[in-house]
Amino acid sequence: MAEPSVAQAAAELRAINAAEREGRPFLLARDGAGAQVLFVLAADRWRVTVGRRADCDLPLRWDREVSRTHALLERLGDQWTIVDEGLSQNGTYVNGARVVGRHRLRNGDRICVGETVLTLRDPADDEAESTMRGRVATGPTLTPVQRQILIALCRPMHAGRSATPATNREVALEVHLSLDAVKAHLRHMFEHAGLGDVAQNEKRARLAADALAHATLTARDF
Repeated sequence: MAEPSVAQAAAELRAINAAEREGRPFLLARDGAGAQVLFVLAADRWRVTVGRRADCDLPLRWDREVSRTHALLERLGDQWTIVDEGLSQNGTYVNGARVVGRHRLRNGDRICVGETVLTLRDPADDEAESTMRGRVATGPTLTPVQRQILIALCRPMHAGRSATPATNREVALEVHLSLDAVKAHLRHMFEHAGLGDVAQNEKRARLAADALAHATLTARDF
């Protein structure tokens, strides 16, 4: 695979900058000749087929290791997921781990299909991720009680039972606190994580998803 020329690299960077200004998530890859492939996940899409077939939404025709129909990208709410339910012969991998069924995607995830690597970029997540890394992801900022609340909140998502976090009542039962106490701790955590301006019905999901994405919690916590 040839390295891009200076002019080509500059053109590719301009394309990435333009996509980021649009604010929509997009995928980056290199084709068999080394040229950049940029695929925008448009707002009116909810499913994207990935494979070697020419009629796939995202055709990877240069990669013989990619199955004719390899995987699906599906949007659930505002969250993109990748699905491989035995469609592919060689499997689909996200950050080195094989996908079995459905896997929730995050900004910066590297999706390997055949010999092609697709990198997810989501400009809308950049600021939120930076805030979360600087605030929630720093262990000492959470009191022991708050950490237990966060673990209980994330448990259904970590176990794969649900794409949504535990309810406040479920958290209260697990950590043996009153419902009002759990709500008070969560309000403090939302503010500390920079989620004060996020819609009320999204705060808990964002807090849990970011904690799992940035390894605030580990497998030992569950």
